[in-house]
Amino acid sequence: MSETQLTVKADSRVARKIMIRRIASCAILSAMAAILMYLEVAPSLLLLPFPDFLKFDFSEIPVLIGTFALGPVWGVVIELIKNLLHLPASGTMGVGELSNFLTGSIFVLTAGLIYRKVRTKTGAAISMVIATVVLSAASVPVNYFINLPFYAKAFSLPIEQVIAMSAKVNPLVKDTVSLLLAVFVPFNLIKGTVVGFVTFFVYKPISKLINKTYDQTHVKTKTNKA
Repeated sequence: MSETQLTVKADSRVARKIMIRRIASCAILSAMAAILMYLEVAPSLLLLPFPDFLKFDFSEIPVLIGTFALGPVWGVVIELIKNLLHLPASGTMGVGELSNFLTGSIFVLTAGLIYRKVRTKTGAAISMVIATVVLSAASVPVNYFINLPFYAKAFSLPIEQVIAMSAKVNPLVKDTVSLLLAVFVPFNLIKGTVVGFVTFFVYKPISKLINKTYDQTHVKTKTNKA
């Protein structure tokens, strides 16, 4: 066997091991995220001025960790699997899971792309702050064009009734625009901030594991580590 053939065979073996590690890590983090999503709570239980068709949970934390450890694309994959695993318990005929996937993907993809360039604790903090702002801004078109129409159609509710439901807990809601700006934007700001805050303090104890996983699942390059 020639030297070239040996090199190709060795590279193939390494690539297979890398993919196995990625899939295993993805599976574990997806399961953790799905479990946390099953523990979702309504905003009213947290005394937040948002309608109960929105749900608050900490499922983005494992997804963010997976994004930092594996990369932004894998973060979106974990986000997808998490929501597929939650579908059997859906109380919104899948609309809530669609919404969670879209907004969650925007959140982790933004954070992951930034963190990939600056792989430090500071980089993680900056990535989550920017991701929260992007998520909140993106929630306006995402909810206006996708989530609200799907929700209204799934439950045979006119948008006006959704607005009325929201106005009962948030007097700032008067129409569709105020619904988007007074409900969806602040809700995502709060959720992104809380998730980012918790992830930030979880990051340091597991940063070595994150960087080790990243090194084991990527071609080795010179990177700054926390």
